[in-house]
Order: sequence, then structure tokens, then C-alpha cells
Amino acid sequence: MPSPSVTITQKRQPQLEKAKLKAYNGEAPDIELMFNPSEISFSRTVNWQKHPGNRGTTLLPKINFSGVEPYQFTLKQLIFDTYETKESVMTYIDTMKKGVETIEQAVDKRPPVYTFIWKDEYFYCVMTSLTYTLNMFLTDGTPVRAMVDISLQEVDKNNLPGGTESASQGEDRENNPQSAPLFN
Repeated sequence: MPSPSVTITQKRQPQLEKAKLKAYNGEAPDIELMFNPSEISFSRTVNWQKHPGNRGTTLLPKINFSGVEPYQFTLKQLIFDTYETKESVMTYIDTMKKGVETIEQAVDKRPPVYTFIWKDEYFYCVMTSLTYTLNMFLTDGTPVRAMVDISLQEVDKNNLPGGTESASQGEDRENNPQSAPLFN
């Protein structure tokens, strides 16, 4: 009689997912965070247009919805620490600085577009500000720790900077019979 087999299941340890800013089309180096953020704050503004001369029965101005602004989000207090390796933390900072500088080879002379990824894809975005503080140094003055804040703004993935020319301009408009002038 065969002996019963015992199957022992092992729990798989979840893999650590590192957050990163992946450069769109490789137009800049990717930015992999050394330590994942402890918080991300998101904000979005809704625009309402008011007409002060046009008032309702409560004497408050009537308002009309006029659109939404893109999401703004901030990666706060990111830590970059190279104390153990004794190398300068500026190699990481210099990579991040490329996010607020114009791309050398870009025709439209703009900073790069990124995709913020942390397990899932969050947004296509651009950096609107970068703040860093160097707060630990080796005895020779080499910076080995930095605190970084990165502010980002959502961009439309269907209309990314550096994309094709808008249909309202250029040859597409000239060759489109629906865009013929109204008056001759």
C-alpha cells in the first residue's frame, strides 16, 4: 500500500516593487527611487467661470463649468543614501535634474515626459519642480544623503509633447475638405 504523500505549501514572499519614473521613448534616463515614497499627495482643480453681473435669486453670481486642470502630484521626502558605498549621492540627483532640463536632441526644446510606475502605471507626467537637500557628508565633503521632493503634472497620453502635429494645423488641415474656409 503506497504511503500518503504530504504536500507542504510555502508562502511566497512578495517581491519589493520599486517606484520609478520611466522616461517616455527613452528621451531621458529612467529615475528609479532608492526607497519607495511613504506618501504621495494628489490634487486637481476644477475651473468654474463666474459672471458677476449675472446673478441668481440668492444674489450669488451664476457660474458655468469651464474645465478641469490636470492632476498634480508630489513625491515627498524621497531618501537617497549612498553612505554605505561611500559614493556621491549626486549621481542620483544629476539623473533627476534631467527631468527639469530641456532635452538636447528634442526638436521642441522641452523637458522629458515620464510615466510614474509603482507596480501599476499611474500617469504620464512631466516634472514641474525638483527640490533636493543634501544632508549628510563624508569627512572629505562628498554628499552621501539627500532628501528629494518631486512635483509632477499629469499629461494626456494621447497628446504627449513632441507628438505629431495637431490636425488643426499643417497639411492635414489643408487637405481636409471639411476644413475648407467658410468665406471665399
